Amino acid sequence: MKLYFILLTLLIATEKIHSSRYHRSVDPLAYKNYLPKANAILDRVPLIDGHNDLPWTLRNYANNQVGILNITDLTNVEPWASSSSSHTDVIRLRQGKVGAQFWAAYVGCTTQYKDAVTKTWEQIDVVHRLVDANPDTFEFVTSAQGIEDAFRRGKIGSLIGVEGGHSIDSSLSVLRMMYDMGVRYMTLTHACPTPWADNSQLDNAGGVPVSNGLSAFGKIVVKEMNRLGMLLDLSHISRKTMKDALETSVAPVIFSHSSAYSVCNNTRNVPDDVLRLVAQKKGVVMVNFYSDFVTCGISKATIEDVANHMDHIRNVAGADYIGIGADYNGVTRVPEGLEDVSKYPDLFALLLSRGWTENELEKVAGLNLLRVFREAEAVRNQMAVDGVKPFDDWIPQTDMPAESQPCNTGDYGNKTNPIVAFDIVRRQTSVCKT
Repeated sequence: MKLYFILLTLLIATEKIHSSRYHRSVDPLAYKNYLPKANAILDRVPLIDGHNDLPWTLRNYANNQVGILNITDLTNVEPWASSSSSHTDVIRLRQGKVGAQFWAAYVGCTTQYKDAVTKTWEQIDVVHRLVDANPDTFEFVTSAQGIEDAFRRGKIGSLIGVEGGHSIDSSLSVLRMMYDMGVRYMTLTHACPTPWADNSQLDNAGGVPVSNGLSAFGKIVVKEMNRLGMLLDLSHISRKTMKDALETSVAPVIFSHSSAYSVCNNTRNVPDDVLRLVAQKKGVVMVNFYSDFVTCGISKATIEDVANHMDHIRNVAGADYIGIGADYNGVTRVPEGLEDVSKYPDLFALLLSRGWTENELEKVAGLNLLRVFREAEAVRNQMAVDGVKPFDDWIPQTDMPAESQPCNTGDYGNKTNPIVAFDIVRRQTSVCKT
């Protein structure tokens, strides 16, 4: 009998945990009653989304030819209309009350050690041209104040985030030039490690760390980003890299598109111990909508499942450290109820129905990100006052893997054997482009 009661208690406890993480409303549409209040919140405060891959779909579907593309309504334009990863156009952005957007300048890991820099610059360029081609909708901004000013003018503040440290080719000079081009965050890795930072997939079973988090050079990358005022984005990196970056950075950090590991144990999500560290550093976790990171394939993801992640992060870290980073146009499976960028008000209405306050949701919409951005700018300004000079270290050649050698001329110029260097350059035309 005693054993029976112990088992019964365990079953009840397990069910309570399960229910709290995978809560579904009895009436799944009851939250619609809160839409007027949700819309009012997003009229007062800019909704700032941390990650949208429209530039990548522009590359794939339009060869970056934005000058001849009308993006007002892509729901009837092929191949956009039939694509499962096309979630964005002007009409839907306006319906979703988007106030500012970090557009992702992303190129794949196959470009690492090859033409990543060139292709990333092409993606930075296409964001600038997208904004220029749609001046009634977008305004290019590079600061927290710029976001607020554009919002007051009725424009969608447009910023650039570089998605993946492979895009700088382990060069602080390239990092600085990208900042000058308007880049305001960099994700330290994507789905591949760099020679100086480990990515999240290495936390999976059988993964072998390359740098055991951040290498010595990787920590210099973080310091230079602090000096520039560029936000550190910790999405895509390993748990050890997260902790190293949080320890190294003076400025608060962001996760531009990640969710809660305790709700969906995909290594792309943020574990509870790191959520607490983010709160201690006054950063922000911008919740991802990709179905595989929301329910881990256990069930078809819905808007309620995304809200479960937000509830969990609020419980662990607090509402001051949550934002939105949907990852639209970068994924093919999005939750039911959050089919495209027009659906943000629905999420805010659902959270209101769950007891979130308007003040909390103003922070989630954009005030949390603005606070982090301003603090990063303050750190930059203080480092300038303190006389901190640009970090001009080169990555040690011993840190570079063998796969980088066909496209690497040595310590940025093989002074001891120029003939070898010339031969490598001669061969680059055939092996160093993707």
